[in-house]
Amino acid sequence: MGTRRIRHDCEEMRSEGGDGAKGLRLYDTLTREVREVSPSDGKRVRFYCCGPTVYGPAHIGNFRTFVIQDLFRRVVEALGIKTRHVRNITDVDDKTIRGSMEEGVTLAEFTARWREKFHADCEKLNLLRPHVEPGAVEHIPEQIALIERLIEKGHAYQASDGSVYFRITSFVGYGKLSRLAERELQAGAARQSESAVEFRDEYERESVADFALWKARRPEDGPNFWVSPWGEGRPGWHIECSAMAGKYLGSGFDVHGGGMDLIFPHHENEIAQSEAATCECFARHWFHVAHLMVEGRKMSKSLGNLYTVEDIERCGFTAEELRYVLLSGQYRQPLNFTWDSLVAARSALQRLAEFRDLLPAVGEGGGKGSGGRLEFGEFSPVFEALLDDLNTPAALGALFRIVRELMKGGMSEERAERVRVGFENLLWTFGFRLPSVGGVGVDEPPAEVVEIARERWEAKKRKDWTAADGLRRRLAELGWAVRDGPEGYTLLRQPAGGGGKKMNLQGE
Repeated sequence: MGTRRIRHDCEEMRSEGGDGAKGLRLYDTLTREVREVSPSDGKRVRFYCCGPTVYGPAHIGNFRTFVIQDLFRRVVEALGIKTRHVRNITDVDDKTIRGSMEEGVTLAEFTARWREKFHADCEKLNLLRPHVEPGAVEHIPEQIALIERLIEKGHAYQASDGSVYFRITSFVGYGKLSRLAERELQAGAARQSESAVEFRDEYERESVADFALWKARRPEDGPNFWVSPWGEGRPGWHIECSAMAGKYLGSGFDVHGGGMDLIFPHHENEIAQSEAATCECFARHWFHVAHLMVEGRKMSKSLGNLYTVEDIERCGFTAEELRYVLLSGQYRQPLNFTWDSLVAARSALQRLAEFRDLLPAVGEGGGKGSGGRLEFGEFSPVFEALLDDLNTPAALGALFRIVRELMKGGMSEERAERVRVGFENLLWTFGFRLPSVGGVGVDEPPAEVVEIARERWEAKKRKDWTAADGLRRRLAELGWAVRDGPEGYTLLRQPAGGGGKKMNLQGE
């Protein structure tokens, strides 16, 4: 009965409209509809984003989600709507504990280092800082209080070893976000468990699909445990987000975001434990970003393509170029990252920089202005595309089309000033920081590499395949790959794990 009331309340909240002005329409994973985002309290859009687990550097797949979430916030603020952005830090789980113990440092020391690295990468990618960035460890009291409430309401139970589990059969709406069929819940929970180790004590649960709210202390946890009403231990992964979202945003906040890989089990479990505890709607709108591919393959350590921002920079590219690439695809579709796409991003940003330098300087009116609704003038079609479910491919296409048209003919000083204001506001909305004109370029390959590549091309024209293959191997030993075209070849500086940085050379 309680679950049905929760679902009804959420539906009522989702049906609320705005004042008729055009706003941001965003796909909602729960309803499978594109719906307008609006502040339910009439003041600010409250949104929660699942942040990183700080046991190592975040990779560019992680940052696709964070960059898209940053764009979402910028678009909302460009509409003149205030935001309250909360992004958590997971600093206690199996990975952080294992990493700290392997290094022989405290958990706090270990996670502080990786949190700092994450913040440095965020700064490079020009991500707006969240208004609140809570860590799991500092909010263990709130997590314990939430677990106690779930036990009192009959939604959770304590096992004989002291661990506490959520009873999913007590929550009728379980599976409504991921739309899992009842028969799939057990298999899904087993496949996507937060830790395989957890299943050593499966027999302690009433059902294999029940998930851990509190994990009893184990020898491998070392000194990383906290005292609770159920004994020494630590919280499970899912409970932290419910506790921190509830504390800083309250029930029925406007938007919850994350990668699509979090829909099940993490976000499904957040909904269950939050709504079971409060009998209120947890989040009104669910916003998920698809995964990143690398050169057509899944990212993985085993394939050597789990690239970081530092890897991108080591190959001579910039974080600004990476941000452009991460924004270039529709966020609900997988994006295929290639090294050629970074070269294209460099060229695109350079063209925008050249256009900017044709315009007069802007005072306080451009680049976010006074904090109200931004004016885009002749670039309004670009912003309108962003309002349509963050359609970045359409927005970027419109941007370059308008730039080309504006560069064809002259402009009066008054018009040029208006164009500059709209352009600067658009750059802020995308989060683009443009290079100085002529300030970027692909590094020249060494003379030795150029000569070997030329010899190989000549051997190929002679159809001396043995010599051509041998010269290709010499290039690989020097850290370069070659890609042939109909009229020439491309040299690519190889990063660790493959891929490369491109330079076009014409065959003679």
